[in-house]
Amino acid sequence: MSSDPRDEIVEHIPALRAFALSLTRNGSLADDMVQDSLVKAWTKIDSYQPGTNMRAWLFTILRNTYYSNRRKAGREVSDVDNVLTDQLSEKPAHDGRLQMAEFQTAFAKLNDEQREALILVGASGFSYEEAAETCGVAVGTIKSRTNRARARLAVLMHLSDDEALEMTDGATMAVVSGSRPASVG
Repeated sequence: MSSDPRDEIVEHIPALRAFALSLTRNGSLADDMVQDSLVKAWTKIDSYQPGTNMRAWLFTILRNTYYSNRRKAGREVSDVDNVLTDQLSEKPAHDGRLQMAEFQTAFAKLNDEQREALILVGASGFSYEEAAETCGVAVGTIKSRTNRARARLAVLMHLSDDEALEMTDGATMAVVSGSRPASVG
C-alpha cells in the first residue's frame, strides 16, 4: 500500500521555512518563498520519485526558487543592511543576545554558498551527500564550503580553536534554528 507523497510535504514545512529564512534573512520573503516552493512541489508532485528523499527534493525546489528570485530582483532596491526588518522585531533580553547579534552579523557576511552549506549541513542536519545533491555540486565542494564558512565565522567572531560560541538558552537556539522555543510550563 503506497501513501500519497503529498502527505509527507507538510512535515517538512518548518525546516523549509528555517532554510528560507537563513537564505533571505527576511521573514515575510521567506514565507513567500516557502509558499511558492510548496505550490511548485504540489503541482509537480508527479516528477517526485517515490522512495527518494522528499526533504532534499523540497529543499532543491526552495533553493532554485531563491536563486530565481535573486536574479529577477537584480535591479530592485532591497533592505541590504536589514535596517527596516531589524525594526520589526525585538531581540530577546537575555545574556546571550550579544553573542547572537555577533553571530548574525558574522553569518550575514558569508557568501550565499557558504551560508547555504552551513544551514544544510549544520542547522538542517543534511549529510554532506544530501547537501551536495540539493545544491547540485560535488560532495567535496560542500565539505569545502562548510569548512571555509566555519573558519570565516571563527575569524569574524574572533574565536580561537578551543573556544565555542555559547548560546545560553532555548530562545537563542530557536532563533538560530528558526523553530519555536520550548514552552515554559
